[in-house]
Amino acid sequence: MRAVVCKAWGEPENLTLEDVEPPALDPGAVRIAVKACGVNFADVLLVAGTYQTKPDFPFSPGLEVAGEVLECAPDVGGLESGQRVVATVDHGGFAEQVVASAERVIPIPAAMDFTSAAAFPVAYGTSHLGLAYKAGLKAGETLLVLGATGGVGLTAVEIGKKMGATVIACAGGPEKLKVAAEYGADHLIDYAAEDIRARAKELTEGRGVDVVYDPVGGAAFDSAMGAAARGGRLLIVGFASGKVPQIPANILLVKNITAIGYYWGAHWTLDPALVRRSFDALFEWYGEGALRPRVSHTFDLADAAAALRTLIARKSTGKIVVTVGD
Repeated sequence: MRAVVCKAWGEPENLTLEDVEPPALDPGAVRIAVKACGVNFADVLLVAGTYQTKPDFPFSPGLEVAGEVLECAPDVGGLESGQRVVATVDHGGFAEQVVASAERVIPIPAAMDFTSAAAFPVAYGTSHLGLAYKAGLKAGETLLVLGATGGVGLTAVEIGKKMGATVIACAGGPEKLKVAAEYGADHLIDYAAEDIRARAKELTEGRGVDVVYDPVGGAAFDSAMGAAARGGRLLIVGFASGKVPQIPANILLVKNITAIGYYWGAHWTLDPALVRRSFDALFEWYGEGALRPRVSHTFDLADAAAALRTLIARKSTGKIVVTVGD
């Protein structure tokens, strides 16, 4: 099978497309013919050797795939050959086949195409579980989303609106903010030209926001923390800016703010049933037409390095997807 291979830590351009042996089918696992694979910032970190996990060489990046089940291990029930599914894996998605733990394989709605499906698990899963269960977002509250047109940020805008919140979307430049508005944002902040804290305070008549959703970190986090209302919650999703913020504990204390560290992938181990309930809700909303996965760029498997470079350059809105096979 063909696979994009990483043999040493470094830049995306060091990746090679090679013919490799298909991975072995382990007990409790499912072999999937990959049709499409979502691209995530974690893939960039994985290739660079700066992610929280470091696979043994050689390995393929790619954390979420959509495709068809080829075979199941004898101890796997509830799945069968030919089913259309999505799956999350620790790595290995940039390939024609992947082996995934059966508990992390989920059938997709009949109306969902493989490109949309590949864009779905990490972004929508992160935003829904984070907002609904970790941050406890309630109808009528105000949600401030940083990086609001990125892979996870845009889904936070959609899901926040679906949950009944007033959504303030922050992004850089009018073209990106236009996308956030198309996905339901009530208010827009251009953090290339406006101060997040001052503008958010103005939009909330001085009160501040109830929940901050932050996949960005850096200076944007610092300003957004100043925009939080007393008793607000800061949901820390990632650090796409490359800078990990240092939180002044005195501000948390004085304003009774809760800072919540949140890594969605860990919940497949911490509480897989919760993750599945989250997907049940998400697929129901998708069926209602309430969720519209946005894929701004697609790349062939041979062009995986270009896909990662496009993500690094922040040229995308929504998701980037690598397509595999026919």
